[in-house]
Amino acid sequence: MRGVRRLHVDAPRAGASRPRARPLARFSRAERTAVLEESVSAPSRFDPVDETGDALLFRRAAISEAVFRQLRRGHYRVDGEIDLHGLTAAMVVPALRSFLADALHHDARVLRVIHGKGLRSGNRGPVLKLVASDYLRRVGAVLAFASAREVDGGSGAILVLLARKSRTGG
Repeated sequence: MRGVRRLHVDAPRAGASRPRARPLARFSRAERTAVLEESVSAPSRFDPVDETGDALLFRRAAISEAVFRQLRRGHYRVDGEIDLHGLTAAMVVPALRSFLADALHHDARVLRVIHGKGLRSGNRGPVLKLVASDYLRRVGAVLAFASAREVDGGSGAILVLLARKSRTGG
């Protein structure tokens, strides 16, 4: 303890003694309102799944079982990633549309879509997962997708296999 000196505390400056105002949670009210509106107006085609741990699997007929197996096992390099956490169901499709367009423009082959496991969705189940799955099935450039391996996000993420530009006419 040699060389240690006592710190001298200066007298409080004018205005410094006032208690700080508590920070306002500006977004919590808006988020609660969005969640309530989404729960009331959610389309019926996004019915909840039985378990939040259900794996998503989709493959077009043109994709061989071997390629699909490699996708499911995570053997392909992921060229891009989007995290949908914090988005509402209405925001997912535009976000995915923009992400996929950019990925196709840059000739990406495999993407990771992180949608979460829906643990805070209550009895509605994993809403973002279902919206993302429904949209990806309708996109022609999506050849296949599968839930990621447990170490890559498990049932909270999807690995998406895209067509090459020549197949999509780009």
